[in-house]
Amino acid sequence: MKVEVLTSAFDPWAQLQAYQRSVVDVVQGYGATAVFVGTMRDYNEGREVSQMHLEHYPGMTEKQIEKILAEAALHWDLVDVLVLHRVGDLHPSEPIVLVAVWSAHRAEAFEASRFVMEKLKSEAPFWKKEVHASGQHWVEKNTPGYRRDED
Repeated sequence: MKVEVLTSAFDPWAQLQAYQRSVVDVVQGYGATAVFVGTMRDYNEGREVSQMHLEHYPGMTEKQIEKILAEAALHWDLVDVLVLHRVGDLHPSEPIVLVAVWSAHRAEAFEASRFVMEKLKSEAPFWKKEVHASGQHWVEKNTPGYRRDED
């Protein structure tokens, strides 16, 4: 499993392809890969957003994301997981996050991918400042996290 916080723009599809080639021995025999790419929107809460600045606490952020992946592995049988998350200045349509989950079965890959993404949004220590026509402000709340239905 790999977690990386990036300070510059990245191509999620090239990163995914390169990672999968680098771990071919690990991900042999997988049946499914679920991939989520999040990009910056040009609006939030009814306001046009021209830029966003994402901050994080180096070391703590990666550790928290690794905890999220460990939690996912308790619920689903995962072959591997890749999480890349951008920080710094971003513009609309630029990729912010890549979550890729490899598993033997599609249901586990889909469910684990959504779980990881929702936990990132609600628990990972990232701080967002949005820039819009009337100024800038720090985003005060995250999207509510994903709740897994227990059997």
